[in-house]
Amino acid sequence: MVTSMTGYGREEAANEQVKIFAEIKTVNHRFCEYTIRMPRQLLVLEEKVKKKANQYIRRGRVEIFITVEGDSLVSKKVKIDWDLADQYVSLMDKVKGKYNLESSVTLQDMLQLESIFVTEEVPIVPTDLEALLMEAVSGALENLKKMRTQEGQELAQDLQLQLKKFGEIVVGVKNYAPSVVEKYKARLAIKLAELTEGLIEDSRIVTEAAIFADKCDINEELTRLESHVQQFSETLTHGEPIGRKLDFLVQEMNREVNTIGSKANDSTITKEVVEMKSLLEKLKEQVQNIE
Repeated sequence: MVTSMTGYGREEAANEQVKIFAEIKTVNHRFCEYTIRMPRQLLVLEEKVKKKANQYIRRGRVEIFITVEGDSLVSKKVKIDWDLADQYVSLMDKVKGKYNLESSVTLQDMLQLESIFVTEEVPIVPTDLEALLMEAVSGALENLKKMRTQEGQELAQDLQLQLKKFGEIVVGVKNYAPSVVEKYKARLAIKLAELTEGLIEDSRIVTEAAIFADKCDINEELTRLESHVQQFSETLTHGEPIGRKLDFLVQEMNREVNTIGSKANDSTITKEVVEMKSLLEKLKEQVQNIE
């Protein structure tokens, strides 16, 4: 089964206290790379989220976003900075003494000094928050899997179509290749006859044709291409991640096509080489999207 590396999944889970939203995005990447963003009270569960995601994702850049709604997640406490308050009161007493002021420091005066009051937020983690988080993450991963699988099926169909065209060209070139030597032999015979006024021996023509045939022999390359095409088609039916293997096969196919292009001294084969390279570019582009 072909799976795309591109996808998106979203899910939410809630109880009476909180609501958790999980969003997961994946795009192409050579390896498996994670970026996870979640509230600090959930950071202790980050590895569990990643471990769960690894059950669904084997390759790609993964972005996981966790958001939490709920007033009960944070408890606020107010503290007094007593050292700072003592300094204020001491300074007020000094000012009062220096200028012979009668008024005294009141509670109302102290309340105006906002800097001496410190508000702290203490995270509150409900006991079932982990289960709720994993429920949301699991749902998002399932939705992500559906999207990646659907896109993978579309990729597989397109790859099979391009591969079929490529394979047909390989077979056509293989059937046509023997005629290249015969055509060369005929042209050589005519050319030599013109130059030697018909005095050339047939053995000389056969020898020259044999040398040419050896130089432009592409049977090995064509045989390997047929093997690569078969392996590519079979790999598309495998269950495990296949992107890297397909990418390797495309590279090997491109290598063989380049060799054919350099060895085949024939305009028809050269034209087919151009078409094969065009199809390989399409295959390579699509393979980059496969897990």
